[in-house]
Amino acid sequence: MDDKERDWTALVQAVADSPKRDNSAYHRAMAEARQAFEAAEAALGGPVQVKTKTKMKRSGEYVVKWVFKPVK
Repeated sequence: MDDKERDWTALVQAVADSPKRDNSAYHRAMAEARQAFEAAEAALGGPVQVKTKTKMKRSGEYVVKWVFKPVK
């Protein structure tokens, strides 16, 4: 085994040994986003486009505002 193969093997082993990340909050947020699009399409009667605004509050909260409009 040459140096490149040894380095690659060490890298893959390090990734495999690292703690698994908890993605549950991400998956929950993506599910809520899909539901928001579905609800907007139902309320507006068809395909929608979305505009977002983001803001970092002094309290440390990161706020994202979504505005849905019907596709023209």
